[in-house]
Amino acid sequence: MKKKIGCLHAHYSNIDYIESVFSLYDLELRHYVDPGLIYVLQNDQVSVAEKRVKDQIQWMAQSGVDAILITCTNYIALLKQFEVTIPIIKIDEPYFEALCKTQQPQTILFTNPDTVPGTMARLHHYAKIQQKTLDIEVKVIENTFQFIMSGEKEKYQTAVCDYIMQLDSTRSLSVAQLSMVAAANQIEHETSKTIINPLNTLISSMVSQLNLEKIAEQ
Repeated sequence: MKKKIGCLHAHYSNIDYIESVFSLYDLELRHYVDPGLIYVLQNDQVSVAEKRVKDQIQWMAQSGVDAILITCTNYIALLKQFEVTIPIIKIDEPYFEALCKTQQPQTILFTNPDTVPGTMARLHHYAKIQQKTLDIEVKVIENTFQFIMSGEKEKYQTAVCDYIMQLDSTRSLSVAQLSMVAAANQIEHETSKTIINPLNTLISSMVSQLNLEKIAEQ
């Protein structure tokens, strides 16, 4: 039977990323998008945002899906422990696993500064559990996130690519946000530089966790 996955996103642009990679698998993807949460967090209304995420997850869990995928690291950081009867897949955990396996010094890129504190707190907590010591620097690509929020995807991708090209090439590099994956892929194609991103790490994790099967070629 085809598995149904409810996907919670902070922005509509994330839908294409998930659809593009999981269209190869026997899945039904149901997308829920709540960009308003970003603005609530920008106004420091954390308790309001926490309640919104909890309500949204419980609503999705009641909709007949087999699992919930959360693609926004802000949402994940806000998610407190509460009971749902289906798996909740957090896009950042397979990404953290990949970072913890990296031996050399690392640079993590963000475009949304509001995402940094929650993501890094979760990363360090994850690394502590895994008994890993990380040599990490965080860089925020300033004045860029507004492009993706206003639908200017080409400007966003160009800004991210330009920034990556001027970075120190001796450090391992990753992008922390799903919205940055297209730029990371472009740089990899143009330079053969490896850039860890949360979409690639998510695929193998979900295939394993949910026992996903590829659609047979016609």
